[in-house]
This record gives sequence, C-alpha cells and structure tokens, in this order.
Amino acid sequence: MSTLSALESLGNSLAPSPRMPVMFIGHGSPMNAIEDNEFSQSWRKMGKQLPRPQAILSISAHWLTNTTKVTTMAQPKTIHDFGGFPKALFDAQYPAPGAVEMANLSKQLITASDVQGDDTWGLDHGTWSVLLPMYPAADIPVFQLSLVYDKSPEYHYQIGQQLLKLRDKGVLILGSGNLVHNLGRVDWHNTGIVYDWAKEFDSKFTSWIDKGDHASIMNYQKILGATATMTHPTYDHLLPLFYILGLQQKNEKVTYFNDTMQMGSISMRSLIIQA
Repeated sequence: MSTLSALESLGNSLAPSPRMPVMFIGHGSPMNAIEDNEFSQSWRKMGKQLPRPQAILSISAHWLTNTTKVTTMAQPKTIHDFGGFPKALFDAQYPAPGAVEMANLSKQLITASDVQGDDTWGLDHGTWSVLLPMYPAADIPVFQLSLVYDKSPEYHYQIGQQLLKLRDKGVLILGSGNLVHNLGRVDWHNTGIVYDWAKEFDSKFTSWIDKGDHASIMNYQKILGATATMTHPTYDHLLPLFYILGLQQKNEKVTYFNDTMQMGSISMRSLIIQA
C-alpha cells in the first residue's frame, strides 16, 4: 500500500468531528497545576466550555529533540521535569492514556520532517500542568509532539499547517509555552514591575496576530532585535505558538485570555483560534 493510500485508510478509520479549535496556553509555573488561582480557574473553565476532544495533541516547550518526534506509547508517564517545588507537586500524576492511532496519523501528515515515534518520553509539565485543571479526569487520550530547537520559525509553522487534518478528527491541538519568557529577569519579590521590553514584545506580537500578519511573526528576531533577545534569551517557550498560528484558517477568530504578566518577565497571555 502506498504512503498516500495508508494515510487515507488511517484517516478514514478515525471518527469525523466538527473542526476543533486550537489553543496556545501560557503555562507559567508548574504550581498552577495544583493551586487554585486565576490561571487554573481559567483552564478549568475552558475544559467545560470547549467541545470535548477525542484526543489532545500537546506541543510543549519542554520537549526539545534533535529530530521531530511524536509519543506513541499507550500509557505515557507523568514527567516531573523541574526541581525545588513542594512534594505535593511531585506527587501529582496525570494518568491519561496515549493516542497511538492519532500519533501514527500525525507521523504520516508531517512531510516537513522525518518524524520518529517515541516510547520513552511521556507528558512533561508543559502538558499535564495545564491538563490537570482542564480535564481532571485524565480520560482523554494525550500525545506530544517535540520541538527541534535549531529550526527556523517557518519550519515549525509549516508542521502546524500539515496537522490541520487532526482538527477534523476531534483532536484538540494545544501549544504550551509563554509569549514572554525570561527567567533570568523574573521579579521574585513580585513587586508589580513589568519590564518595558516585555510589554513591547507582548504588544507587538498581539498586534501581528490580530492583523493576521504571520510574515512579521516569522521575522520577529530581525524586526524586534534586542527586544526579542531580551524577551526570549532562549526561544523554546515561543516555538509552540508557531504551530498554532500555522493551524489558523481563513476567517477564524482569535480570542485572548489570561492576558497578564507574571513577575515582570513571564507573559501568561493565551489564545484560542476558532471559527
């Protein structure tokens, strides 16, 4: 059977669904998973308001690989990829099943990269810290797609475009990162300061998103220069947004929530794209 025939067979075996929205979530501190605050409350609300997914694909800032990978295990483990937090956070588990069939379809859809299946990773905190409040029953299959850090914004954007078919198969695609993310400049005393460069970056990106100016977003480093470098000394937390924007279709609207800045240099701005 040809690759195209195999793709059609696999895609047709999955139940059709109204086109699912896509989301970018500013996940911030992993403590949001177990604290009752404005962020966890908003995620809980989203879980009740959105159409129930058949599966969830999470593109997390916390899984970086040398080549694009997708988790293919039947039961992904909960990864506590952090340190220095209370025992209650390390005790937290998110025992959602994997989504093997959807993962295999994703591998077929992505032509921008030689995608590999992975059975060693699991669900990192960029995924489960959001899903624990959002879908606390952990009864929706979840799989992850990795990020290749040294690729261009266009590379990530194109992969997002190629995943469109998943939206019509009941898959909620979630990008988890932060629009502004500089841990080295965090105001740990939480005095209420918000850095000018953080405000500029957040404002400029929001303007581009509102205008549908994805070309400027792809060239953000050249356009914003030092502001971009200060806002993202490493840009792993920005990469998931490119996938979500790549999935946006004509006439789909963007709605923002959690549009606040934490500790001066972490933007919690999140968005939903849907018709």
